[in-house]
Amino acid sequence: MQQNTVHMKRVLTTPALVFFGLAYMVPLGIFTTYGQVTVLSEGHLPIAYLITLAAVFFTAMSYCRMTSELPLAGSAYSYVQKTFGGTLGFLVGWAQLLDYLFLPIINYIAIGIFVHEAFPNIPIYVIICSTITIVSLMNILGIKLVSSMNMLIILMQIVFIAIFLYLSVKTSFVLDADALLAPITVLSSQVSGLFAGAAVLCLAFLGFDAISTMAEETKDARSALPKAILYTVFIAGTLFVVISYSAHLVYPMWQEFIPNTDIASLAVMKQVGGAMMASSFITAYVIGVFASAMTSQASIVRIFYAMGRDGVLPRSIFAYLHPRLNTPVYSIIFVAIASLLSLVLSLSMVASMISFGALIAFTFVNLSVIKHFYIDRKAPLDNTKIVTCLIMPSTGVVLTLWLWTSLDAEAFKVGLWWLAAGAVYLALLTHGFTRRPPAISDDETNMIIN
Repeated sequence: MQQNTVHMKRVLTTPALVFFGLAYMVPLGIFTTYGQVTVLSEGHLPIAYLITLAAVFFTAMSYCRMTSELPLAGSAYSYVQKTFGGTLGFLVGWAQLLDYLFLPIINYIAIGIFVHEAFPNIPIYVIICSTITIVSLMNILGIKLVSSMNMLIILMQIVFIAIFLYLSVKTSFVLDADALLAPITVLSSQVSGLFAGAAVLCLAFLGFDAISTMAEETKDARSALPKAILYTVFIAGTLFVVISYSAHLVYPMWQEFIPNTDIASLAVMKQVGGAMMASSFITAYVIGVFASAMTSQASIVRIFYAMGRDGVLPRSIFAYLHPRLNTPVYSIIFVAIASLLSLVLSLSMVASMISFGALIAFTFVNLSVIKHFYIDRKAPLDNTKIVTCLIMPSTGVVLTLWLWTSLDAEAFKVGLWWLAAGAVYLALLTHGFTRRPPAISDDETNMIIN
């Protein structure tokens, strides 16, 4: 079948991409793991976030370099495919699907749980199916609509955060050096718990990488994408540190969260502003998760689109763009159907899948920078390029391998079975690995990115 020649519209700018990344992350998502990591770090969550920010920075820089060189919608899949070849590229892309395909699902599960708690008469399956339908329709209508909604929802969360910080200062601020330094003063006996908590917080930063999937809908992508990735990482990191520090000042009795860490965020909100603040938090959180569902679905359909355009997935479905809306309609519908798994999967299982896929993508994007800019480059590099193209991505690989140690056995089990299924599919596609996986030509790639 002839490949669709319609291209996606370049409508996104750097600010829109930053809002996209922040919506993906959910600024209020800090409270999802607030209790768990506060207990692990023994009341030093701000420091745990700073450690995670430092670890994520090196991988973010690798994404910046690859998006400047190859601004393609496939993100890690495209970078590895062009750098290491089709076989490894496909397997990394297949693993990446675990991350991106199950992020909308975890959002739908969270929305179902929270809305059902507020309105127990509405069945969870009705809430989830309705949300999937609305999110899918918005993505079909176009990324510009999704981008506009992201801006509105992020601004609403920023307003809530501003109110929270104001009430926190009003409630708890005293000129007491011991109280002000307690959340950031770490004893040697607390270091191991601090690093364990930092590993968990890696997932809070997932979203900066999703910006790269918008490459083919971005104006001046080579310049806009790297800026947006770095801005998003540092804005989110700053928000996480400031919010967690304020929350620790308001509610320093972290031992009370044991053993039920899930109550921590609501306990902090009630301490700041009573039951009304807690109810407002639930509303703002659900709206934020809805925005994350929109952006995460938008990301995964772009990866499906890139893999379909290459031919490793059926072109007639995944590479199809609607002639008027210029959106990958069939991919969006496929993701909507797959998202119905949110009716039967647990949060812990989905989180394990996401972690495995994300860390594989992070590892190979760092390796792609080393291969493309250092190993394959014929001309010698100056000292600056050696730092940015070898030392920094190598540090990113080491730190990502450290983050692997936070994964549980279930994550490895599910991830390895998923990779095995991908290898079997690739073997069938390539007639027992006797042929190269299909891919678009370098000329077609240059036409897309230029």
